[in-house]
Amino acid sequence: MNLRLLWAVLAGGAAELAGLGLTATAAWLITRAAEQPPLAALSVAIVAVRAFATSKGVFRYGERLTGHDVALRAQAATREQLYGSMIAPRAPRHGGADLLSRMVDDTDAVQDLLVRCLLPAAAALITGVAAVVIALTVYPFAALVLLAGLVVAGVLLPAVTAAAARRWSARLAPARAVLAERVADLVHGSADLAAYGAGERARSAALDADAALAGLERRQARVHALALGGGTLVQGLTVAAIVWLAQSAGVGSVGTAVLALMSLVCFEPVLPLAAAGERYAGITSALRRLREVRAIPAAVTEPETPAAAPSGPLTVEVTDLVVRHAGAERAAVDGVSLTLTPGKRVAVVGPSGAGKSTLIAALMRLVEPASGRITVNGTDLTRLPSDDVRAMMTGLTQDPYIFQTTLRDNLRLAGPASDDEDLARAVRQARLETWVERTGWDTELGEDARTMSGGQLQRLALARALLFDPPVLLLDEPAEALDEENADSLMADLLDVTHDRTTLLVTHRLRGLEEVDEIVVMEQGRVIQRGPHAELVDQPGYYRDLWESEQLVARPH
Repeated sequence: MNLRLLWAVLAGGAAELAGLGLTATAAWLITRAAEQPPLAALSVAIVAVRAFATSKGVFRYGERLTGHDVALRAQAATREQLYGSMIAPRAPRHGGADLLSRMVDDTDAVQDLLVRCLLPAAAALITGVAAVVIALTVYPFAALVLLAGLVVAGVLLPAVTAAAARRWSARLAPARAVLAERVADLVHGSADLAAYGAGERARSAALDADAALAGLERRQARVHALALGGGTLVQGLTVAAIVWLAQSAGVGSVGTAVLALMSLVCFEPVLPLAAAGERYAGITSALRRLREVRAIPAAVTEPETPAAAPSGPLTVEVTDLVVRHAGAERAAVDGVSLTLTPGKRVAVVGPSGAGKSTLIAALMRLVEPASGRITVNGTDLTRLPSDDVRAMMTGLTQDPYIFQTTLRDNLRLAGPASDDEDLARAVRQARLETWVERTGWDTELGEDARTMSGGQLQRLALARALLFDPPVLLLDEPAEALDEENADSLMADLLDVTHDRTTLLVTHRLRGLEEVDEIVVMEQGRVIQRGPHAELVDQPGYYRDLWESEQLVARPH
């Protein structure tokens, strides 16, 4: 990329030098021709004008081609780094609309940094130096005036506009993010806003955010206009001063014309620098926002020297596991121990907030344990890359996500090489075949599964987990959002397909758990009961109370 950037700088500088040479030579040719010299005296200038005109177009094309190639490559690399930062499990610190603003608007700043700031500055420097050198050969005092004008227009004015823009540019990108979030709330939360009569308040909040952004953009426009007007004024005053000095010193009509037109043209690459200074303030703010995303620490620490992934039948041992969420007073998981031997099925039950989902997140290396150990065939999970861990232990998460693509592609996320028979089998196991037949495999599902019911979303996510077929299957509330009949049927089928398969099942429903090998009851992060179903229903405690409540609800009235 450094070589491409150098070629872009050289091509841009050559294009501006060709333009400068074209103007200076044309000025000399026209004024000299007015003196009616022999044609041979003008032949070199005539050829030079043609050469400069042709080469300017060629070099400008090369500068645009190489410059935008470098800028787009840099932008793509920045987005790739941002994708890598977002795809790794991290503590959520930014909303979806804010991240989208950073992904789209702020990454454009990388392109602007090269195309609107660096390359124009390099071309302006090359052109300014060449113009001053030419002016020195014609009239030294004119060169000093030209140098002063170029410094004012190319250095002082951009510095002033950058300082002025810096006062509000740090607020411009966050204001765009706030507006994006308000609009996202209006779009995605329209049903809830209408249900509770909060639509007008949300609309007012969006309008306020829009007004705040518009105010900042008006300031930006004023700075841009002042920068453009100030640069044009400096250009005009500089050219006027050079013409007056040249005429006063008796330089002659040819020399005066060359100085005037050359001075006028050499400001062309310099004038955009004032706007570039204003834009640079916004670019630095955008780059800072991108660094904030990349600086968010990963949820787990990857090993420096990772161990090889265990193979063969897997035995998972959890020993005195403690997991604490940031800012929480008590541990979400506090001293939990359990063992998953090959083919063993363990159910984890307990009230909401007991730490069941956090336990699954720790097994999938989505959170870092505060203490305790999780081992697979004797290898500590912290010694394995998190991707390898999730290849061994994964499944249905608490909040499954459905992508805005076809039903088939949503399933193939878990099995890219799966054929239609594999997809159909996973759908049948999740008791989703009727809906799939009615909907169609190539139907595009709406954003955030807005075209699906909660039960359909849950079953589709379950089918995806079964299609992935990990050695250790983790299921977090697979019957959530289903009615009683479908939930019972799904649990029965699920227990059937997981027979002799290593499975950890988190559930609120107790029906059918007599088929699992062990039941672990959690409350406030701790294990308060464990054992098989028959043993637990005979013991006083949470499990028996919940079992009796389920039997009472299921009893016909």
